[in-house]
Amino acid sequence: MSSYNAPFEIHVHGQVQLRADTSFEQLQEALKPLWKYAGARSLADGAASAYEEEPGIKFDAQEHLLQVCWTVRGDEDFRQSLDEMCMSLNELAEQGAAIEVTFYDTDFDEEEEGEGAESRDDFVMLFVGPTPAAIMQVQRDLLVQDVVNMMERHFDGAELGGVVAEIDKLFSQRFDALVNSLEIGKPPRGPGGSGSGHGGGGGRRPRHLH
Repeated sequence: MSSYNAPFEIHVHGQVQLRADTSFEQLQEALKPLWKYAGARSLADGAASAYEEEPGIKFDAQEHLLQVCWTVRGDEDFRQSLDEMCMSLNELAEQGAAIEVTFYDTDFDEEEEGEGAESRDDFVMLFVGPTPAAIMQVQRDLLVQDVVNMMERHFDGAELGGVVAEIDKLFSQRFDALVNSLEIGKPPRGPGGSGSGHGGGGGRRPRHLH
């Protein structure tokens, strides 16, 4: 399928702090699902966006930072490429990060479409991170930001501590459930079957902002 006939323009936007030992070769392999989907033979070849005014895919080796503002023409199968990319970036990420993906329906024209017709535009928020806790942390921070911004139209920010505490409680419950699920089926450790710490990559509990 020619990219000119693709039903979507797909914009990927985000910033990921990478481990200090991340090499360009490792990043190129992690991002292979993206540049290969674009028909490129390497990251350098596929880093440019479909739009010249967008910076595309940039790797700041000094700051160990991946910055993405990149558009490709494609179809729904691009979602599989995104899943593969996120799995690979988890191995390179220093901390949790969010990646925004917007699907713009290139076939939809508001003026030409009849009444009742709907665009297939879609928005997806993806998360990457070195541990489940790191991913939950960025999810929690974004949710708190959204809720506080909405409620500050009606309440002073100082009044919203209880709301933030409830959000923290929900994420703590989710984190504990994750750790417990990872512990199920693991053999007992140490004398008498007693173990210590959390296994299975649960990692440190997300920090709570008060």
